[in-house]
Amino acid sequence: MAASEVFSDAPKQEDLLKCVHCGLCLNACPTYRELRVEMDSPRGRIYQMVQVSNGAPITESYQEHIDLCLACRGCESACPSGVEYGRLVEAARADIEQRVRRPLGQRLLRSLVFDKLLPSRNMLKLAGAGMYIYQASGAQKMLRASGMLKLLGKLGQAEALAPPIETPFFYRHMGRVFPANGERKYRVAFLSGCIANISFARLNEATVRVLQANGCEVTVPGEQTCCGALHVHAGLRDRARQLARKNIDAVLNGGFDAILTNAGGCGSTLKEYGELLEHDSAYSEKAKRFVELTKDVNEFLASIELNPRMGEVRATVTIQDSCHLAHGQKIRSAPRQLLAKVPGLTIKEMRLSDLCCGSAGIYNVLHTGMSMQLLEKKMATINATGADRVATANPGCMLQIRAGVTMHGHGQKVSHAIEILDEAYRASSGRLT
Repeated sequence: MAASEVFSDAPKQEDLLKCVHCGLCLNACPTYRELRVEMDSPRGRIYQMVQVSNGAPITESYQEHIDLCLACRGCESACPSGVEYGRLVEAARADIEQRVRRPLGQRLLRSLVFDKLLPSRNMLKLAGAGMYIYQASGAQKMLRASGMLKLLGKLGQAEALAPPIETPFFYRHMGRVFPANGERKYRVAFLSGCIANISFARLNEATVRVLQANGCEVTVPGEQTCCGALHVHAGLRDRARQLARKNIDAVLNGGFDAILTNAGGCGSTLKEYGELLEHDSAYSEKAKRFVELTKDVNEFLASIELNPRMGEVRATVTIQDSCHLAHGQKIRSAPRQLLAKVPGLTIKEMRLSDLCCGSAGIYNVLHTGMSMQLLEKKMATINATGADRVATANPGCMLQIRAGVTMHGHGQKVSHAIEILDEAYRASSGRLT
């Protein structure tokens, strides 16, 4: 048995003891801001983790408070003591997963999503094809107009948040190498995600084009798989380790200058492979090298001499920070730095741009009520800017804010920062009117 399989994933005492219970995290916590319940604050959740660590039983109440956390890590940015809360809440969920047997229905659903769907290219293609038929045939429009979704409870709420399927899928590019435009300055690997290959295929293609425009030869590794972020958030760390090993094997020895992702949430987990595999003697050093090469695409582009040949994109944009980019990866300026170079673009900052929008992986499906409360407030801050466009750096945020525009917005267009750069480069070349 590998060391990683016997090592306890429960919160470590040294991490728990960093919290001095000062309360400066409270206002940075979305659930505490909404509920004003101490046990649904970072400080309160850490207090509960300490009790469980000291021998208290894992109760349903404990599970509910831990599950209600968005794991947005906003508290980390606010904490003066350097408490790594993201590590703690993920460890608490892993501990729950190891020690508590879930009801049969939950076990079957989690197995379907985490073991069968997310890691499987064929399963995602099949699910994407079925969803595309449902959306393109008019069945989705008819069902939504009928009002029947309200009768389906949580299932109906989840359907309202379902991502649009984009064909052709990005999977057709797996294994391809895209040459740099002009002189090759960098060789990079692009990790395109899992669901993003069917729901954000055009974003992934735009990412490749922007990298090409900046002298990058872009390889889309054919053996890559899901990054494991959703598994880590759900406490399924051993399954995430399996995916991490596969991604490391897929790209590490390719001689790349950088390993890139366009998803803030995925990037945060990719950069934590070293921690995830620290007790795996065969992969710990490989994981460290992988992490050294891994960058968010905004981070990478902001670190090089950006190609200035851009056309105008006339719009006023406000920027919603991806939680896992801002709080997890500590990257805030890069998207702003890039967008500031786009001719014709005006940036208007919103208040609390780094407060979670309520997406948080699949949180908006599991805790739809809380998610929608957060989204409504987020849309109020977006509307107050008067911007006609919202930019972010994470596909999950894009889906959530698009739903927010439909429910509470003023018709704003929601884009990834890289899509706006792509528009500028295409406008310069005459490929975009």
